[in-house]
Amino acid sequence: MMAKNPYLAERLQDFGTTIFAEMSALAIRTDSINLGQGFPDTDGPNQVAEAAIKAIKDGHNQYPPGLGIESLRVAVSEHQKRFYGIEVDPDTEVLITAGASEALAASLIALVEPGQEVITFEPYFDVYAAAIAMAGGKRRVVTLKTPDYSFDYEELASKVNSNTRLILLNSPHNPTGKVFNHQELSQIAKLAVEKDLLVVTDEVYEHLVFDGQSHIPISTLPDMSERTLTISSAAKTFGFTGWKIGWAHGPSELLAAVRIAKQFLTYVNGAPFQHAIAEALKLDENYYMNLALDMANKRDILCEGLEKAGFEVFRPSGTYYATVDIRPLGDEDGIEFCWDLPNRCGVVAVPNEVFYDNKTIGKPLVRFAYCKKPEVLDHAVEKLLTLKAQK
Repeated sequence: MMAKNPYLAERLQDFGTTIFAEMSALAIRTDSINLGQGFPDTDGPNQVAEAAIKAIKDGHNQYPPGLGIESLRVAVSEHQKRFYGIEVDPDTEVLITAGASEALAASLIALVEPGQEVITFEPYFDVYAAAIAMAGGKRRVVTLKTPDYSFDYEELASKVNSNTRLILLNSPHNPTGKVFNHQELSQIAKLAVEKDLLVVTDEVYEHLVFDGQSHIPISTLPDMSERTLTISSAAKTFGFTGWKIGWAHGPSELLAAVRIAKQFLTYVNGAPFQHAIAEALKLDENYYMNLALDMANKRDILCEGLEKAGFEVFRPSGTYYATVDIRPLGDEDGIEFCWDLPNRCGVVAVPNEVFYDNKTIGKPLVRFAYCKKPEVLDHAVEKLLTLKAQK
């Protein structure tokens, strides 16, 4: 049980330092390979970095417009049209944010009244729980079930009541790597329309989908565009996670509500980086195709190594992450396992229990990130293989 901070609002008492910060600090402290936090160990395209340098030298260093610079808003609009056929007005339906995390927080603060309920799927990215709490909302979860991370529609429908405000969706999904298929999205959309719910969808891994699967924005389904706020960012697609350039788009009235909350969080951010990401979004299809192929190869390196090391591996269809069950190695508690893993083999991972309301389900599950150089993954696998001898 976490000790209470007497100065912290009650609605945030369940939250402390994020697991990602803790595990990254552990990796540094133990000189271990960090497969915990989801950031690449190489920078993104050089031409995008050069565009940021040029923007700085050209004097784009003061506050940008509140909505974000026009060229980036146009680039987001053109990106949505190019990949999904979605028509977006860059002047009234696009908002640039300090990463997807701010877009999520601003959306929930703007759209959820204190006491209203937000439905999301567990395991969930920890920002979701915190942002719902900051909005004064109540979290209700639907469990994604291993090994394929499917969900029970009846369970989802049962969570909806007169106090439900919205469904918070994440596809491709962190931490499981699940890509929601058309049937699943149609079920969610049908429920949202029937019950007049909003949908906030986090699509930051939209270009990291493997094995011939496709990312389907839920806003493209019938009657969903008018009730959906779509969130994405440059971090995962272009590999500049520290720049914190994200965006939200949706119907103008919905977006205007989110903008009101956003402007009192950061107001604006990252002026020169906005110019660079406007250029990044114009990269040709080869970039996006090679990005997915490269990440799929890295997934295979790690997943095959994890299987050889004795884990039960739930091979992901997208994102940066693979989840394993540690019980075949004789371990039961993912949190204990992750804190001890650097001592046992010099690798850091993240316990999935922190992403669950149902701690029993999440307890034996652990997430590894594969967004690293192949040689780093190979080295990590060598270290993880030593766990078998420790059984």
